[in-house]
Amino acid sequence: MVQEDLFIAALQNKETQNRAFQQLVSQYKERLYWHIRRIVLDHDDADDVLQNTFLKIYRNIDSFKGESALFSWMYRIATNESLSFLKQKARKANITDKEMQESKIQNLQADVYFEGSDIQLKLQAAIAKLPEKQRLVFNMKYFEELKYEEMSQILDTSVGALKSSYHHAVKKLEEYLTKD
Repeated sequence: MVQEDLFIAALQNKETQNRAFQQLVSQYKERLYWHIRRIVLDHDDADDVLQNTFLKIYRNIDSFKGESALFSWMYRIATNESLSFLKQKARKANITDKEMQESKIQNLQADVYFEGSDIQLKLQAAIAKLPEKQRLVFNMKYFEELKYEEMSQILDTSVGALKSSYHHAVKKLEEYLTKD
C-alpha cells in the first residue's frame, strides 16, 4: 500500500505527473483495453474508449482520494466510459441498447481482430444477451478473475448482489448455450 501511495503522490505532483502517468498507462493499458473490449466488443471502439478513459484519469487524478484502490477507481472510470459510449452510440443510431448489443455481436464475426472459434462466438453472443449488470459481473469474474470485493468497489454494489448477479448470469448462459 505504501508503494501505491507513493505512486499516487507522483501522479498528483505536477513535476512528476507526466512520467508517472506514462508508467500508469504502460502498466494498465492492456488490462483496461480487454475490460473495455468485453463491454463494447469492437476493437476500434475499445481503443477510442481506452483513450477517453486515460484522458479522464489524467484530468481527474487530483480528485482521487484513495478511498478505493487506484485499480478499482480506474476500472470504474473505464466501465462508465464504456457504458456511456454504447448508450451514446445507440442514441445516435436511434436504436435501443439491446439492439446495439445485437448489432455488435453480428459485427464480431466480421471483426478481423476477433480470432475466436464458433464456440467463443456463441459464448460472446450469449453474454451480450445478458442484462447489463449481469454481463459486467460475468466478464469481470470469469474473464478478468476479479474478486467480488474488487467488483464491489468498481460497480458500487454489495458483494451479495454481485454473487447473485453472477449466479443468474451463469444460469442464463448455460441455458442459452445448451439449447440448439
